Amino acid sequence: MAFWKDFKAFAMKGSVIDLAVGVIIGGAFGKIVTALVEDVIMPLVGIITGKGEMFVDKFIVLRPAKEGDIYHSLEEAKKAGANIFAYGHFIQTVVDFFIIAFFIFIAIQFISKMRAKEEAAKAAQPFGPSSTDQLLTEIRDLLKQK
Repeated sequence: MAFWKDFKAFAMKGSVIDLAVGVIIGGAFGKIVTALVEDVIMPLVGIITGKGEMFVDKFIVLRPAKEGDIYHSLEEAKKAGANIFAYGHFIQTVVDFFIIAFFIFIAIQFISKMRAKEEAAKAAQPFGPSSTDQLLTEIRDLLKQK
């Protein structure tokens, strides 16, 4: 019974819920970026680099399954059992990473600027002496009276 109570207290903490929401939103954002890269950016890169095919299908045959075999697609080469160097998928994954990293950087910069503005606004407002300062002032005044 205590286990469930402890687990419930842990799971309902604000930081755990915030983390769960962040993971879910991050996963959805990752899917959006992957779609952007696969469906928009890489086809354009494929056209620029040649033949107009999908960039993810770019590969080099290191050793064909049978001598003299020619493969017209990555899937065909994989099915035949050829030893291939599929560099297109790797490059696509790297582009995904840099796009996600860039947007996270922008988000962190935005959040940092917002926090700096809030801190500057708090520092500009005079709140008077802190409770510690007030206590020390009272002690000083009492010592002066003696």
